[in-house]
Amino acid sequence: MPTSVIDRSPGAEQSQAERGAIAALLEGASLEIAAHDAADIAECAGYLDPGTEIFISQPMGQPYHGAVALAARLRRAGFRPVPHVTARALASVSALDDYLARATGEAGVEHVLVVGGDRDRPAGPFDSSLAVLCTGSLQRHGIRKLSVGGYPEGHPAIGPKALRDALRSKRELARENGLELQVVTQFAFDAAPIVAWTRGVAALGVPVRVGLAGPASITTLLKFAARCGIGNSVRVLRSRSDSIIRLITEAGPETVIRDLARGAEAGEARFAGVHLYTFGGLLRCARWLRAVRSGNFQIVPGQPGFRAGTPAG
Repeated sequence: MPTSVIDRSPGAEQSQAERGAIAALLEGASLEIAAHDAADIAECAGYLDPGTEIFISQPMGQPYHGAVALAARLRRAGFRPVPHVTARALASVSALDDYLARATGEAGVEHVLVVGGDRDRPAGPFDSSLAVLCTGSLQRHGIRKLSVGGYPEGHPAIGPKALRDALRSKRELARENGLELQVVTQFAFDAAPIVAWTRGVAALGVPVRVGLAGPASITTLLKFAARCGIGNSVRVLRSRSDSIIRLITEAGPETVIRDLARGAEAGEARFAGVHLYTFGGLLRCARWLRAVRSGNFQIVPGQPGFRAGTPAG
């Protein structure tokens, strides 16, 4: 009987190491949906691990009651809901307390992401995420983990120094109140600004979860990028060849993930994990994530990124 031949060439070993780095980067990935997008939750149970964190954003003008209802649905489906608390959308301190009381009581929420929000004028007393943290409401309602926003390519309305100072203040408040703190970044299409920015945040001792756009059409990605004020990496996206654009459109953020995995393996940056924005739909993103994490992807020599296949199992 002929014996099988195991390829132990340097190229094969390097490929296996890179595949392992990609899988490791996506271990424990979180996802994000909007409060008004409640479709496909039940179907995702077959593709996402039980206890996967699913963040719930609150579109401008939408009341927080929808986020609470969706959080309860996610909890019943076996996921861990992480609703956004949008400071500038809250009309009062009592509204903040009501939101947190409902989220913890009806959906078992223990983790929230607090952001400032995009309103020109606050609806109530909170002009920033830091103002919400200073109330002590999170810990009073049993919140144990806190995420805050990070901006590798900068914020369209806030300067770099102000952002750094605010993150330092949030770190100190979290430590004083026994809250586990992490940064979840805005999405980008290029690894370079993410790696460079993460090096600076590492000095503060705050874990960084890298935000990336899940699989979606190029039109959809550019629409959300324009809405969120992303600059440099959009130019990178537009400058790529048609073949690379098709790869991203049909399969997801493979190129940036592969570059980030290489950076992590080389010790250029350390990441707490990946956070996927489901612009192309929750189920589509969940299927893609399952395929890559189960090893159903192909690295093509001489090409950036990789090609995800059909989810296993």
